Amino acid sequence: MAAIGHDREVTIPPIHLHDTRRRAVVPFEPIREGRAGIYTCGPTVYGPQHLGNMRSQLMADLLRRVLEAAGYEVTHVINITDVGHLVSDADEGDDKVEAAAARTGETVAEITERWTEQWRSDRRRVGCLEPHLNPRATDHIAGQIEMVRTLEAKGHTYVIDDGVYFDTATFPRYADFAGLNLDDLEATGRVENVADKRHPADFALWKLTPPGVTRLQEWDSPWGRGFPGWHVECSVMADDALGHPIDIHTGGVDHIRVHHTNEIAQSECAFDLHPWVRIWMHHEFLDVGGEKVSKSKGHVLVVDSLVERGIDPLAFRYFFLQAHYRQQQAFTFELVEAAGTALRRLTQHAVAARDEVGGDVSGTGSARAEQLRGEFWAALADDLNAPRALAIASTVARDGELGAADRWSLLADFDRVLGFGLADAPATGSGEGAVVDERVAARLAERQEARAAKDFATADRIRDELAADGWEIVDTPDGPTVRPR
Repeated sequence: MAAIGHDREVTIPPIHLHDTRRRAVVPFEPIREGRAGIYTCGPTVYGPQHLGNMRSQLMADLLRRVLEAAGYEVTHVINITDVGHLVSDADEGDDKVEAAAARTGETVAEITERWTEQWRSDRRRVGCLEPHLNPRATDHIAGQIEMVRTLEAKGHTYVIDDGVYFDTATFPRYADFAGLNLDDLEATGRVENVADKRHPADFALWKLTPPGVTRLQEWDSPWGRGFPGWHVECSVMADDALGHPIDIHTGGVDHIRVHHTNEIAQSECAFDLHPWVRIWMHHEFLDVGGEKVSKSKGHVLVVDSLVERGIDPLAFRYFFLQAHYRQQQAFTFELVEAAGTALRRLTQHAVAARDEVGGDVSGTGSARAEQLRGEFWAALADDLNAPRALAIASTVARDGELGAADRWSLLADFDRVLGFGLADAPATGSGEGAVVDERVAARLAERQEARAAKDFATADRIRDELAADGWEIVDTPDGPTVRPR
């Protein structure tokens, strides 16, 4: 598919994506020609969103950018869960937002607004585009009640003291999506059983407030006062924004067995269609010492955790792109710091080329440049192979066969999906007159002090550290300076 961008028509190969339902990489075939709808499971705003949550956002952002670069008109929807998500993925416990309010003494509005804004700010800091729509579950209560009424009218529900439940026995395909063994669910702990449920897999559509209890968030319904189940929220918000069926639905692999399986069941029964979603895309975990990043595991690693260590949040974006989204990715601060070093090097080379040609992105169209351009987009069209694409971008930055015009043309084109903001990066200059940031200047001054004190071991160590960060020290008659390596 051809897309116009950066004064050059770029031919992007047909996009293929991995579909969880079909367990295969398949062609992306939009429901409406030239358009693509993406629904991404967003945050439950009862606390800080950790770096594992940011990996979910980065994956969806990469997908959106690739589709837009290919010329599709994309509508990207990310929901805000501000009610209904229980302490576990089962049907027991307290609503997470309600529990947070009770624990801190804050109002629900204060908690949800604070953590929603933190999530939005962190998305921007790691280079994510703003979603086109960002609906809140509490703004769609009427729609959720209506979906439950529809399911009830079609014979898919039953009511017990605890609430209204979806009867999975009425949906023969229930186990197919995740390859579940329904007879083994209770034993494996996938779902905790609630008294009077017909089957452990049955899930709550509407939870009833117990007699004598007043909740901070509850609404009247045909079945009594209560609040919606977590799963029904996403079906309603996705349908309100994108209609049905949906092109692409994204989320973490931890959603496959419960949340997304339940979304499929209620949606396909309510809308009388199959499949409800054409392509399901799931990203793997961020791994810390053999465990996924999770608040429940005490891994409250957030974007500010990087900033506190002097790491640019965009280094986490570079770090994410170094692994395929369907692979688990081991996390350490050292690995993200190394990604930050690689990002600085890429930026230095890009800005030097950009400033040499005055920002002109037309390039020369040389055979070598167009070969690399084609390889880059082919990698991303192949199920978002970001590691391969990033390696090509790194090659372009250092390729001695390419002039500055072609290097900048390519890197500016690539940055539409890489998302590093290369066009707006501050000028670093090139050669002996390079303008450097305060950190590099301070390290250069430390080296001079060490040399003056004849501490040559320290001076050499600082030289090596700057080299590792992509800076070469040049000793001149007027003193040392640096230039990009």
